[in-house]
Amino acid sequence: MAEDAIWVLADPRAGTAAQALGVAERLGRPFRTIDLAWGPLARVPWPWPTLMGLAPAARAMIAPPWPRLVVSAGRRSAPVALWLGRRGARTVHCMRPGFGAAGFDLLVLGRHDAPAAAPNILPILGATHRISPAILAAARAAWAPLLGALPGPRIALLVGGPVRGEGMDPAVAALIAREAASLGGSVMATASRRTGAAATHAMAEALRGTPHHLHAWGDAAPNPYRGLLAWADAVVVTGDSVSMLSEALMTPGPVLIADPGGLGPRHHALHESLVAAGEAAMLGAPAPASRAPRDETARVAAEVARRFLG
Repeated sequence: MAEDAIWVLADPRAGTAAQALGVAERLGRPFRTIDLAWGPLARVPWPWPTLMGLAPAARAMIAPPWPRLVVSAGRRSAPVALWLGRRGARTVHCMRPGFGAAGFDLLVLGRHDAPAAAPNILPILGATHRISPAILAAARAAWAPLLGALPGPRIALLVGGPVRGEGMDPAVAALIAREAASLGGSVMATASRRTGAAATHAMAEALRGTPHHLHAWGDAAPNPYRGLLAWADAVVVTGDSVSMLSEALMTPGPVLIADPGGLGPRHHALHESLVAAGEAAMLGAPAPASRAPRDETARVAAEVARRFLG
């Protein structure tokens, strides 16, 4: 299949772009990435297919020959995808599009959004992402010198923070770190921009005396995030990040959700969907006895291939 036969509309927000890129990568076929950039009109909730939200440079990339398949994610890319659908492309869209749901050939929506049943809707747990078995195998080998030396069981601690805050409450961060340390022989932790310096310091203090490795946001050393997933016997992840929760499901051990504070109803609905499916538990509650890795991105890619690329 020619490279231009599949296009991925990559939103500037990395987490949104990863949902579309993850599906395309798992198709195992060449694809072209269209890096979207937004102009002032992107704020308008366009009720029809259009390229009006794109900045001029990005709009110039949308030119024939038109693709056979378009994979997109996020509200702002939806009008662009539907515009290409009017030119013969089959359209696969991740996340709620904001309008025109019936116009997409396939919508990939999280169960936590309670999507209505429809032939073009594929409900999944969490969200699609770019973590694959091959990536985890490579990360396990790459991070063996650092993480393999820690005593087991190894607890991956993935920490974000309040979605619209100035950083996590340091007392909350310390409590989560102590609870993670109580689960195993060592803790492999990484903090994000939303965690904040004060909360990261509190985590470091809470982990004193516990074998651990902590990667703070902005550290010069590479972030071992994928290595943490690859080496984890269990994962503790704050519930603010749909991406981290979804990627944690790729591990075979227990997934425990920690509340960083400041979360809204949609986040709590996501947590409830994972717990109800037996894929996770809230931190402090009994963890599922056993579970296999949950690869929703592979399931989506298989459905896309079956419907549109056979």
